[in-house]
Amino acid sequence: MIREVSADPMDRTRFPIEPWRFVETEHRTRDAGTTETIFSVGNGFLGMRGNPEEGRDSYAHGTFINGFHETWRIQHAEEAFGFAETGQTIINAPDTKVIRVYVDGEPLTLSIADLESYERALDFRSGRLEREVIWRTPAGKRVRISSSRMVSFTDRSVALFELEVELLDGDAPVVLSSQIVNRQDGASDYRTPSDDPAGFDPRRSNGFAWRVLQPEMNWTAGDRSLLGFEAANSGMTIAVAADHSIETVCDYEVSSTTEGDVAKTVYRVEGKAGCAIRLRKVVAYHTSRGAPVSELADRCRRNLDRVQDLGFDDFVERQRTWLDEYWSNADVQIEGQPAVQQAVRWCLFQLAQASARSDQLGIAAKGVSGSGYEGHYFWDTEVYLVPFLIYTMPQVARNALRFRSNLLPKARERASVMSLRGALFPWRTINGEEASAYYAAGTAQFQINADVAFAIDKYGNITGDTQFLHRDGAEVLVETARMWADLGFWRKEHDGTERFHIHGVTGPDEYTTVVNNNMFTNVMARANLRNAARVIRRMRAEDPVAYDRIVESMGVGEDEVADWETCADGMVILYDETLGIHPQDEKFLQSELWDLENTPENKRPLLLHFHPLVIYRLQVIKQADVVLGLFLQGDQFSRAEKKADFEYYDPITTGDSTLSSVVQSLIASEVGYQDMAMNYFLSGLYVDLADLHSNARDGVHIASTGGVWNALIYGFAGLRDYGGNVTFDPRLPADWEALTFHLRVRGSKLRVRLEETSILFEIVEGDAVEVAVRGTRVRVTPAVPVVVSLANQGPKLKSLEGSHPVVGQEREDGSVIQAIVPEPAVH
Repeated sequence: MIREVSADPMDRTRFPIEPWRFVETEHRTRDAGTTETIFSVGNGFLGMRGNPEEGRDSYAHGTFINGFHETWRIQHAEEAFGFAETGQTIINAPDTKVIRVYVDGEPLTLSIADLESYERALDFRSGRLEREVIWRTPAGKRVRISSSRMVSFTDRSVALFELEVELLDGDAPVVLSSQIVNRQDGASDYRTPSDDPAGFDPRRSNGFAWRVLQPEMNWTAGDRSLLGFEAANSGMTIAVAADHSIETVCDYEVSSTTEGDVAKTVYRVEGKAGCAIRLRKVVAYHTSRGAPVSELADRCRRNLDRVQDLGFDDFVERQRTWLDEYWSNADVQIEGQPAVQQAVRWCLFQLAQASARSDQLGIAAKGVSGSGYEGHYFWDTEVYLVPFLIYTMPQVARNALRFRSNLLPKARERASVMSLRGALFPWRTINGEEASAYYAAGTAQFQINADVAFAIDKYGNITGDTQFLHRDGAEVLVETARMWADLGFWRKEHDGTERFHIHGVTGPDEYTTVVNNNMFTNVMARANLRNAARVIRRMRAEDPVAYDRIVESMGVGEDEVADWETCADGMVILYDETLGIHPQDEKFLQSELWDLENTPENKRPLLLHFHPLVIYRLQVIKQADVVLGLFLQGDQFSRAEKKADFEYYDPITTGDSTLSSVVQSLIASEVGYQDMAMNYFLSGLYVDLADLHSNARDGVHIASTGGVWNALIYGFAGLRDYGGNVTFDPRLPADWEALTFHLRVRGSKLRVRLEETSILFEIVEGDAVEVAVRGTRVRVTPAVPVVVSLANQGPKLKSLEGSHPVVGQEREDGSVIQAIVPEPAVH
């Protein structure tokens, strides 16, 4: 079973419940990596980890810019044709967070400081990370130090810092040392890489063995300074500049210096009791794959000049206004559950921080909150994030899909390498080239093509944006359909019928690789083929100009479109009559079951304790595979089929991937296992906040935060949108009073409020919207809210418990199904 959470797992003395802030009241160093992730700030382009301003006692200093990366040649122990060649890793950009504080010559270091009070808070409405401490110095003086940090949503290259120092009892010299530091090529202040307590973990980013950032420029002028670099191999350039202003009636002096890797602006103040010292720092970052550092420096200057002209406070106010609009679309209100409400809003805020200003750069698995997975983009975006973006920020959804369409030339090249027509998107990438060195769990996941096509089709159906769909979207749909038609093949079965097979692929479950007729892959490929054909036929009928363009540019013909439909209709979708389920692949059910119930907790996750071949031999699942297919293509399966599949696969699903629990929650809700649905939901909700997978230190699990929204809206609210038809079959948890949210559908904004006995729909903006509730069509018009009564909240079944129910049963061939735990041989 997946590691579950059945109640609030947070230490509420340290992390009190507040509706619009995530607050910490006690500083600890032992979980610094986790809290640095939790208190990160970002906007999708620029991200800063929650390191202390003083720059000390950090697990991993981090400032990340979307797409800013280094490359190297992947060295395979044994080379083969078509293996990934170019490794890509996000670069730790120069750090501007540092503002060191000295009083009486003593530095503030939180781990050893005598703190009378401490509070750090991430404010979801202002978009600022705020901290206030009262520090008793070694000399016995009490000092109040408050600070704030903000990465702008309105001006993606800009971040603002504010630090205020006030001596509460007694005068003392105060020094504020504001810095820009190249941490990519230098160790942390008081820590070296060998101090890292984490052991082997393939999900983590690796370091570089060479100097990455080559100094190209440094200068200072008054309170302004700048550093510029070029990456050694990728050739990407970066410039970062900082501007400062100080407000105090105390006497002070200022000096500035720069060198290749460090810029410092130092204020020496004659501090007086009761005399506030306020330092404001504005920074700007620019990167490029082609522009010289000098041009980027000019861009930084213009950013800083703009803030100077409009005023620091103007940007703070713009941030609040932007977030007011964001929350009016994205907030999900859960009445009577304050702890869940706070955690949900933290997740929704992370989605904004990962995507809002990604601006066609892609959305990495960790957003811009950490270096986990080396800053790569995966299928996570299309399956877990884009649905949220479609319904709340459709322009951002379009940008995310534009990122994929911009990779089409590289995807065509990759398909050619793999001896295929059309295009094949990379499993993991930054620059469009395949970066997965382990093909069995990388390139073999051809399903990414169908995932991208799925998101494009959903976007077109829900937004009605035919301009995108008939241009960029159609090109992707055509090339992905071509790939499936070429990858698969026809085989005559024993009954004389011909069926379309897809062999040698890996589905979402990376504990089972390179198989034939993976169920998820096949159902998603079938949808890809059908949707591509449908869009091309619609273009011919409704948009002949766009149709003629794609026919001329891509050579699409009626015979090819008809062939896609034939392949889809003949697609193999396996079904086992003996067990009454859909096998994950052709050989999956021939293996013995992994006995997860009796697997020691210290052997989890399996990927860190067992060789891949040990895992591949048994029926065990890293993350939902068949079950995910049941959700994404749910209109292709009956409720009884979904229930049977869920009951079979749930006991062998480890949840070793954070992507799994939210999907398990969705299907558990639908088929009636409502207690299990809640446990899985909480497991996804708190995966980072409670560090349930012991790797929150590497960055926010962005797909999981998107999955939280999916579990709320698709799971508990029961939304389905197959073919663009918006329907509801709710499953409101028994102890929730109400669930309220908004959906943007084809230009209109729909408010939905779900209670135990009714569901309400109201148009907030735009024209009428048609929905259905449990088969009954409802037309919601402006100014006329519609309330639909609900007899119940769906079936309620007893949770699955104990060992797998099929243990001891016979397979179709007469063999007995066993469950085992692999053990090392005793010598």
